[in-house]
Amino acid sequence: MKKYYNLTISFVCCFLICFTGFAQQTIKGVVFDNQTLEPLAGATVSIPNTTTGTQTNEKGQFVLQASTEKIVISFIGYESQEIVVEGASLKVALAPMIGNLQTVVVTANREAGLRTQSPVAISKLSPTLINDTKATNLYEIINKAPGVVMLNYNNEQHAMSIRQPMTTNSYFLYMEDGIPVRPMGVFNHNALIEMNMMAISSVEIVKGPASSLYGPEAVGGALNFITQRPTAVPTARAGIQFDNYGYKRFQYSAGATTGRFGFFLGGYFARQTNSWMDRSDFEKSSVNVRAEYKLTDKTNLTGTFSYNDYYSETGGTVDSTAFYSRSYKSNNDFTYRAANAIRTRLTLEHTWNTQATTTITPYFRDNSLKQNPNYSIIWTAGSTTATGQINENAFTSYGVVAQHSQRFDFLQSKLLVGGMYDYSKNPYYAYTTQLAAQLRADGKSVEKYTLTQELPNDYLSRYKADIYNSALFAQWDFEPIQKLRLSLGARYDRMAFDYVNYLDNNATGSKSYSQFTPKLGLTYDLGKDKGIYANYSKGFSPPALTAIFRKNTNATEIQDLFYYNLKPARFDNFEIGGWAAFFQHKVYLDWAVYQMNGYNELLSIRQSNNSYDYQSAGKTLHRGIEYGLTWKPTTEWFFRFGGTNALHKFIEFELSQRETDQVKNINDKIMPQSPSWTANTEVTYKPNWLRGFRASLEWQRMSSWYMNQVNTVTYDDHTALGLKGISLFNFRTGYTWKGVEVFVNVMNLTNELYANSTSLGNSTSDRATYTAGAPRTFVMGIQYNFTGKK
Repeated sequence: MKKYYNLTISFVCCFLICFTGFAQQTIKGVVFDNQTLEPLAGATVSIPNTTTGTQTNEKGQFVLQASTEKIVISFIGYESQEIVVEGASLKVALAPMIGNLQTVVVTANREAGLRTQSPVAISKLSPTLINDTKATNLYEIINKAPGVVMLNYNNEQHAMSIRQPMTTNSYFLYMEDGIPVRPMGVFNHNALIEMNMMAISSVEIVKGPASSLYGPEAVGGALNFITQRPTAVPTARAGIQFDNYGYKRFQYSAGATTGRFGFFLGGYFARQTNSWMDRSDFEKSSVNVRAEYKLTDKTNLTGTFSYNDYYSETGGTVDSTAFYSRSYKSNNDFTYRAANAIRTRLTLEHTWNTQATTTITPYFRDNSLKQNPNYSIIWTAGSTTATGQINENAFTSYGVVAQHSQRFDFLQSKLLVGGMYDYSKNPYYAYTTQLAAQLRADGKSVEKYTLTQELPNDYLSRYKADIYNSALFAQWDFEPIQKLRLSLGARYDRMAFDYVNYLDNNATGSKSYSQFTPKLGLTYDLGKDKGIYANYSKGFSPPALTAIFRKNTNATEIQDLFYYNLKPARFDNFEIGGWAAFFQHKVYLDWAVYQMNGYNELLSIRQSNNSYDYQSAGKTLHRGIEYGLTWKPTTEWFFRFGGTNALHKFIEFELSQRETDQVKNINDKIMPQSPSWTANTEVTYKPNWLRGFRASLEWQRMSSWYMNQVNTVTYDDHTALGLKGISLFNFRTGYTWKGVEVFVNVMNLTNELYANSTSLGNSTSDRATYTAGAPRTFVMGIQYNFTGKK
């Protein structure tokens, strides 16, 4: 008996020793982006060479019960890491895989999904790219996307070109976290001055109509600015940025997550004084706050608040004499633009199970844009007087967006359904100003305009409107056969407004526009990181209310006094594209070929007195190819190239009889402000032997273009390279050591003389105007980046 007793004791001791040696341990940690320090939800945490693992939650946190010395952390679009398990809690910062085609995007489908499963042309500008650019203006970032040109009108003012000529028309939808920054019908081509650069984590740009998901104005493209989430670890940064032409900026941010709560705060104050261009002083204050709270394991609450206050003098355009002599003196001392914008939203997201998620987002917007615009100056050749205007366009919006996503095992399908409602009050006025015109010696052009009198009772436009925007949308994605994924989408929009037009005997009434916009797309996985896609989509854009109620100074009949009968512009878009990776993922290529047919495009025809007459074009054609290439031959070098070759022309242009015979028929003419080739190339060097150092050289290329509708005059200046059009080089370098970051950007390295845009009427007596680009500019800055411990 004693023998068996001793054997039993020995066996138990051995078992306890073995159990102690192989007992499971609790491994905890947090996974986040090494650039933004935002938590990565859905990252995989696994034991090497096993199927044992888990995923991170919405805050990037994980808990793994296992006995192991190492774990592997992986996430789509990021470099995987093998981590030695040490300590009670791990902090894992994953680096984005530059150029990876398996990028996660949200804009293409209104929720996170793989770019290669989205049958649209979409570009994502990453946090790394945004951080390394150290932009003073958003155009420096946006122009790095293939097929996209954001025109710099100085002081953050801008225009856009995506599958359209360079234009200020309402064909582009600007969003912040998927919510439009302005209601339909109150478009402003300068809307991005109401954006905070210090709060942007990434930018996603859908090229071509996205109306089936986002509605009107998403015709040429939709730009979604995704704000910075609360950081997984405590962070703070503060710095200054300035240039040799009087620009100064103080910027700051802070973020952290503790328990169920996380927050991020970011903003800046910028001021411009005594610049290279006369009358271009400006000030801007921006601040964004984002807070997230985890109500339960399945329910999250996210709130954001954005405030932007902007004021700028506007020196305006210059004539050819001043442009080519680099004399950027303003022809007036009174024009300005002032914007004040508040946006806030509250998003409730509930995950019912692994297959279903519902989100509801109420939001509020309050906005005012006041201006005395230089483009409103109307002068007749030889006259010593002129007129201008002062206007204010304001709105207050209350809205809600709701959507539900449901996944099915059947055909690996996903159904997204939702709707939106937006109510906006929109008052507007524009009244006349009297100007004195000091003529040059030749008597054919103006040396200086002087404001002599404001006439606040002489209204050019005055109305108030209650705008009701509503929509229902749905999208079904499924795989009928392996590797083939179809996407069927549709949206119904209705824009209605009640109005009082004080200039039309206080006329009251209602008007509405509605449109059904379908989409059909497919992607096919060719294997080995290669694939193709195709889609058909529709887009439309109703005329802005400022165009509808604007007094028509060229009217010949009383009934034509206002533009009540302007038609919505409509577009049919067809495209095919693809993506491919080569040489062990060192080279990535994506491309898209498109044709977009436009109907009733709302165009501004410049008149001989410098005013503009609104016209609806019968048919237009937009055709092109977009392409992007990235190459990372080593860990130190990175090459990026993106471009587009495009054709934009009138097919049938319907002009009213009040136009001159010279411009009655411009069928098959190239649309003005539409270069046939634009490109952006950049090479970046980050040496392993000097960690924290970076240097890059960028080339921005734009071919020549026609300046008027009748194609008689082109902007075709020869660059330093002997090319017609614009060729700009930008050099950027910086170094980070122990949290202190210093940088220098040299913009327009070769001091090129160029214009961001040009304008010319169709009459032989009209004079050309130029929006001059900045000469060589040195931008410098220093910033301290603090990262705390979890």
